[in-house]
Amino acid sequence: MSSSLFLEHALIFYTQLAGGNTAIALAMTVVSNMLGILIIPFSISIFIADGVGVHVPTTELLRSLLLTLLLPLILGKVLRESFRGLANYVDHNRKLFSKISAVFLSLVPWMQVSRSRSLLLMVKPAAFVVAIGMGTLLHLVLLAFNTLAIRSLSAVSGGDKSIFSEKENAIATLLVASQKTLPVMVAVVEQLGGAFGESGLLVLPCVAARLIQIILDSFLVNFWLRRDLSSNTAKVA
Repeated sequence: MSSSLFLEHALIFYTQLAGGNTAIALAMTVVSNMLGILIIPFSISIFIADGVGVHVPTTELLRSLLLTLLLPLILGKVLRESFRGLANYVDHNRKLFSKISAVFLSLVPWMQVSRSRSLLLMVKPAAFVVAIGMGTLLHLVLLAFNTLAIRSLSAVSGGDKSIFSEKENAIATLLVASQKTLPVMVAVVEQLGGAFGESGLLVLPCVAARLIQIILDSFLVNFWLRRDLSSNTAKVA
């Protein structure tokens, strides 16, 4: 889970850059990842596997996610609280450990893709373009849906006085709710055991989708910054 949190560094950075509430963004990231561990195995089995007649080992998948994602989070928290010296050392060398975490995390999808190298060479470029297009469309749909959801929640919970009306909270909620985490996706693909195809092939669109999310959100944050700058300039004038 430390790797999962590191991967969300870009998300937290964008939230901070756009003036959003980073504390809420981090809390939502942790909570959504934990809920994803519990929900994804059953949702895959009910909404996807049953529809195509594929058996998914739900119990084994849930156990694997608990051991590979949730357990490291719990152990990390216990170590931080038990050994304050260790926690302070990690905090003072955050950049170093982030780089190490990034290297190890990148090796996971790389190894999976490498194992399916022969099949990757057989995939037509059009298939990659379609996968990238679907990832882009999914993120845009989530952005639009969550924008409407935030405005609706704001309207029914007090209007201008609602916590959802506060700019920093709305930005954090929109960015976090519209992104999907790569570590959870990779962990799920690895444990499917080829039920939906080679893991290396399945991981590739996951990585592409994650990169697309980061790129699109960078443009979105840049748009917000330009708009705020124009608004501030107009007020000064």
